[in-house]
Amino acid sequence: MLNLIVDLRDDRFERAASAKALAAIRNAGFEYEKSASGAALAWIDQEFGGSWSSEAYAGQNIVARSDGEFAGFVTYAPRGLRFAWLQNWAKRADVGIFGPFGAARRFRGSPLGSNLLRAALAELRALGYDFALIPAVTETDLVEYYQRECDARVVEDFDLRRWSDARIPTTVLASGNGTNFQAALDASREGRVPLQINALIANKEDARVLERARDGEVPTIANIVWDRAVESRETYDERLMHAVRQTEPEVVLLLGWMHILPERFVAAFPEAINIHPAFLPLDQGSEDVQLPDGSTIPAFRGAHAVRDALAAGSSWFGASVHRVILQSDRGPILARRPVQVLDAKSESEVMQHVRPVEHKSLLSGITRWVFERQ
Repeated sequence: MLNLIVDLRDDRFERAASAKALAAIRNAGFEYEKSASGAALAWIDQEFGGSWSSEAYAGQNIVARSDGEFAGFVTYAPRGLRFAWLQNWAKRADVGIFGPFGAARRFRGSPLGSNLLRAALAELRALGYDFALIPAVTETDLVEYYQRECDARVVEDFDLRRWSDARIPTTVLASGNGTNFQAALDASREGRVPLQINALIANKEDARVLERARDGEVPTIANIVWDRAVESRETYDERLMHAVRQTEPEVVLLLGWMHILPERFVAAFPEAINIHPAFLPLDQGSEDVQLPDGSTIPAFRGAHAVRDALAAGSSWFGASVHRVILQSDRGPILARRPVQVLDAKSESEVMQHVRPVEHKSLLSGITRWVFERQ
């Protein structure tokens, strides 16, 4: 994987270059806006796989449309990103971050991409940066593209195994069928995510996930059931925390865990990731979320997200993977993706469409967490 650098002091990136590139976008039949609406961010997730919208949300954007439909976007000067390969560069006041950047498939090869690139680089220069970093480029064709379009040069060649070779001790908390547990277990054993799943903790004696764990020979399986008639909530929470501590995890995955965790649990295990069967907003305080078609629906947090969406008459569902904080389903988003299911009549029907997206989003979210881990 390569980091590329562009010298913005070149005359091609003076202030007038942005206006020229934007004019070329208009002349090619596109409309553009220098911001990213909630609908645009949702489209980014839908079009490009679900991990770019939060990066776009952290930066400035140019978004293009064609006949009212989203066509492409570029992000520049994002703030606060935690990817390991950015850390040395983020400390430099003269270097601005470029990307992410993408065009819908049918517009690739059109003038849109190159002009979005030039406009964003000129905007970075206008913000006072002398150089633009184009990070984490993996494909030879893309390296050649950036070299051709803006004289980018390679400044760093790094191996992702620096961050993903070590197997990370992992404990899973789950309550149900366990398809996400299975997806994580399979991916870990196939080397697609660097996890070592050492334990499953379930809180239902008949949870199908327990059988999956036994079949997968997960070394430690604990069944921590709460009988409210004989045990206080405080005692149960302490018993759960003790069980998790015994497994010594570096990360805890909540994969369909149907139990609110107390403040002391979140404090004791700060590296925890949850998957939620809804399309959550990037703004942790928002109660609504926009969809790619421009409509707005409630965020559908809580234990019955799919049921609530059906009851509200929504055709939009989704999957979101986020860091766990004390407030339920409000942690920073690692990956998310919207799913539209027309004429759905039942939760099981919806989940047939949502589960494959959950599995992909889960692995994307875990991968991002690994690469943000310091």
